[in-house]
Amino acid sequence: MHTWKQIRDREFGNLRPHRFSNRIKSRRLSDLQLSNHKDFLSPHKGALNSLQVDLTEGRYLLSAAADASVAVFDVQRPTEYEAGGLISKHRCLFLVDKQHQLAHKYAVSSAVWYPVDTGLFITGSFDHHINVWDTNTTQVVVNFKMPGKVYRTAMSPLATSHMLVAAATEDVQVRLCDVASGAFAHTLSGHRDGVMSVEWSTSNQSRTQLGRRPSVLKRSTMNKESTFKSSSAGQTTSAKLRVAQKKLPNGNGSRQVVVGRVPAKGPIKQRLHPGMLSTQDRATAHYGAVTGLKVTDDGMYLLSSGSDSRLRLWDIESGCDTLVNFETVRLQTNKPIQLATSQDSTRVFVPCMRTVKAFDMWSGSTSATFRGHYECVNSCWFNEQDQELYTGGSDRQILVWSPPRLISDEMEEGIAEDQDSWSN
Repeated sequence: MHTWKQIRDREFGNLRPHRFSNRIKSRRLSDLQLSNHKDFLSPHKGALNSLQVDLTEGRYLLSAAADASVAVFDVQRPTEYEAGGLISKHRCLFLVDKQHQLAHKYAVSSAVWYPVDTGLFITGSFDHHINVWDTNTTQVVVNFKMPGKVYRTAMSPLATSHMLVAAATEDVQVRLCDVASGAFAHTLSGHRDGVMSVEWSTSNQSRTQLGRRPSVLKRSTMNKESTFKSSSAGQTTSAKLRVAQKKLPNGNGSRQVVVGRVPAKGPIKQRLHPGMLSTQDRATAHYGAVTGLKVTDDGMYLLSSGSDSRLRLWDIESGCDTLVNFETVRLQTNKPIQLATSQDSTRVFVPCMRTVKAFDMWSGSTSATFRGHYECVNSCWFNEQDQELYTGGSDRQILVWSPPRLISDEMEEGIAEDQDSWSN
């Protein structure tokens, strides 16, 4: 169905507005290609590690690189034009590099916007520090000293009662940094090695998803009493675990029971905290390091990538693998990668060495492959407002993938159908 026909159906009331919007977005999503009309002039002299467009205006792109630099771009208003105004060039609005007095000393691994205001952004670095920056003055307003390299930082997009930054570092504990007080508010224990990825839930402001090196996913929930509940999700090395709902005898409730676990022989073991269970009892999400996490916009599913070159889709509520068979890909094994999903969560964009692959979320099949980087791609971000995909790689470039700007074939078809017999 062509675009012009959909527009007519919408005008005549044959197509509902919501369905019309979804069809247009789906068509634009399937037509993504390397942009021929927009270009970001990257000031970075090292590999791009992180990209994010602000969640309030959808206008400012925040980038972080291995040369300890951070930059901000305006994705809507270009700095200059080329080729007679056909190609828009976007230079950074400002750059914070090693020449800045308060800049990081080593690679900036993560940079995120304050969710409700572009006046603040947060950076994490291999220099063991997390800095909270004032965007207008480019000065550090709060600083947190971490026990090791910072791999990822995250803030809840829904938070109304806290200003916590979740930090994944070389340490086995995940720390929640309170921007308001400048202190550590909570510590999440349970991992046995460094944590490479962390994500806040998009449906619960008190829930985080954690990914660790030895391939275990953890779900941590902060309740009102400031205690934590953690659970592992995935498969054991010998048998699958599935969570079933079992009715209580009185019929007024239900409880979760784990089916398929073989009880331990010998004397009864002392009950331990879920995060301190023995290796044999722990569920395994990947046979390798968990390198990336992404929660869908509806907060129902969690995507994970591992150094075993596998992608998995998890049901957050039950903690079970949905068993979507994503096609085997080659992923980086020595550093975290940043995944991205489309607005309707039908596509997931995954950095696969020098390419970016788009997978269908529910079938696992490859829907598109984007080639343009000369070295490994490290980060992706999908701009929902402009229907554009931004990717950053070790080649120090930020590439834009967008739908074609001019749909000449459909234009000509629409004009021809609208013309009268005497107009030729």
